[in-house]
Amino acid sequence: MRCLAARVNYKTLIIICAIFTLVTVLLWNKCSSDTANRFPRDQSLLDNRLWREGLEKRTAASESNSHANNLPAPKQQSEEASPQEQQKAPPVVGVGNSNVNKVLGIKYEEIDCLINDENTIKGRREGNEVYLPFSWAEKYFEVYGKIAQYDGYERFEFSHSYSRVYAQREPYHRDGVFMSFEGYNVEVRDRVKCISGVEGVPLSTQWGPQGYFYPIQIAQYGLSHYSKNLTEKPPHIEVYESAEDSRQQSGWTAPRGCTVSSVHDKTRSSTVKHFSAPEASDGVWLPLGNTKDFIISFDLRFVTNGSVSVVLETTEKNQQFVIHYVSNTQLIAFKDRDIYYGIGARTSWSTVTRDLVTDLKKGVGLSNTKAVKQTKITPKRVVKIVLKGKGFIDNITISTTAHMAAFFAASDWLVRNQDDQGGWPIMVTRKLGEGFKSLDPGWYSAMAQGQAMSTLVRAYLLTKDPVYLSAALKATAPYKRPSGQHGVKAVFMNKYDWYEEYPTTPSSFVLNGFIYSLIGLYDLKETAGEPLGREAQVLYSRGLESLKAMLPLYDTGSGTIYDLRHFILGTAPNLARWDYHTTHINQLQLLGTVEDSPVFKDFVKRWKSYMKGGRAKHN
Repeated sequence: MRCLAARVNYKTLIIICAIFTLVTVLLWNKCSSDTANRFPRDQSLLDNRLWREGLEKRTAASESNSHANNLPAPKQQSEEASPQEQQKAPPVVGVGNSNVNKVLGIKYEEIDCLINDENTIKGRREGNEVYLPFSWAEKYFEVYGKIAQYDGYERFEFSHSYSRVYAQREPYHRDGVFMSFEGYNVEVRDRVKCISGVEGVPLSTQWGPQGYFYPIQIAQYGLSHYSKNLTEKPPHIEVYESAEDSRQQSGWTAPRGCTVSSVHDKTRSSTVKHFSAPEASDGVWLPLGNTKDFIISFDLRFVTNGSVSVVLETTEKNQQFVIHYVSNTQLIAFKDRDIYYGIGARTSWSTVTRDLVTDLKKGVGLSNTKAVKQTKITPKRVVKIVLKGKGFIDNITISTTAHMAAFFAASDWLVRNQDDQGGWPIMVTRKLGEGFKSLDPGWYSAMAQGQAMSTLVRAYLLTKDPVYLSAALKATAPYKRPSGQHGVKAVFMNKYDWYEEYPTTPSSFVLNGFIYSLIGLYDLKETAGEPLGREAQVLYSRGLESLKAMLPLYDTGSGTIYDLRHFILGTAPNLARWDYHTTHINQLQLLGTVEDSPVFKDFVKRWKSYMKGGRAKHN
């Protein structure tokens, strides 16, 4: 070093030292600046940043929960009001303090936003851009969004609508899947009181808490299970008792005073189990122990009053609940951990098929209101089946699903309950809206008639039993009678025949119900052929002509309209919710596969665009 210093001029050495010092100072300032950006030395500044980040995280969680599955409940069924200003703009950090803004790198400032000269909300300005809270935009524009996470990465997902259009897999056929009904779960709706033990079909509480049989809901119950049967894999079935099968080991337990034995039944030409157990006893029982499937089925004939009880271990602290299927006509009852369903006298052989998950939830959620209370209690294990009274039982099984049993329960109900006018009267008062007269109990619905036809046609095609086709043919009668004469026919502008979902005075012209009535007529005319199906063909052709002519009346330029009350009553239009809008599209898609008419495809294309913010051109 001495040698180097001796050789270098002292002035040069001074310059080198000065440069080294300058570089050191610059590097020090750079490191200090970076550290300050990551860790503000002002504690209040740090607190503000943490507060802001916490608010954004809470907002993300709130949005994610309130928009689960991105499918909010329809407005009229929602029990929670829309939250007002869920995410208010946080206080602007360091406004007026240029040093603070430099530290955080903030480019925005808070700005008052005057909305329609009526109210003011807080927004953010960044240069020429102004940002408004999404909680405000969501309510104002009726749009939808949520913060979603993917592999630790967050993004905001925006949607103009909450419903989705069904992808038509193949041309519609009368013995195929019915629209998108394989996705329907009628029995779990909160406006379904329960599945009747006597009839095997749902009871609705849509317009009254007492529960009533609603033909539309029953037909949808049948069509949904029919469609599921075509689209799902075959169910797993576990057989627990078939007295005819000698390979099965008997696991029955009969306490003192009770008996259970195998006997030959002449009416069935097979061996069955005979049981006798006094009501006051513990009954005879068979352990089941199934932890995977919860659809139970058995063939039953009572000789005296009796009951079949199924013991379930549940998710409620492993507590046991018992579902009793009793030989009376009681609809449903719940006390402590016992649920009761009347299944009728059952004095002749019949098959009982029950969804234990649904029966448990409807029992626990039983209420005196229109909606069944929600519960998280579900079965974990089917423990055993217990028999009381005297009677015979056979073919005890537990399976994953039993779609065809549900389908034929609906089909047979429609046959039994059709009146001599060809209709299925709806025994509840219906008030469609201000300006329409109430519909008194006993009214018909074209939608019920059409969906019943679609159900009955499929039952006929499966069984070739003429009773189903005969009922479907009789169902055309109300189409020919005016609404004022206990029918469902209306005429628009004295020219176009229309089949009313609600045969109101004055006429209401509900779109989706009318199209369902046409699909039923199509199924019937295609199945019955000539000459039996000629009447259905005429009614279908007239209705199709009306639909093509009147579709433009339901187009708002940004969505669709539920009915024509704005035209008939001179009131504001009744806009279709997005789920009804997609129903309109799905229906037209179906018709587009069976009718060679470009009008349906044109409307489908335009109405789909509305779901992504598309609008008709302005002048």
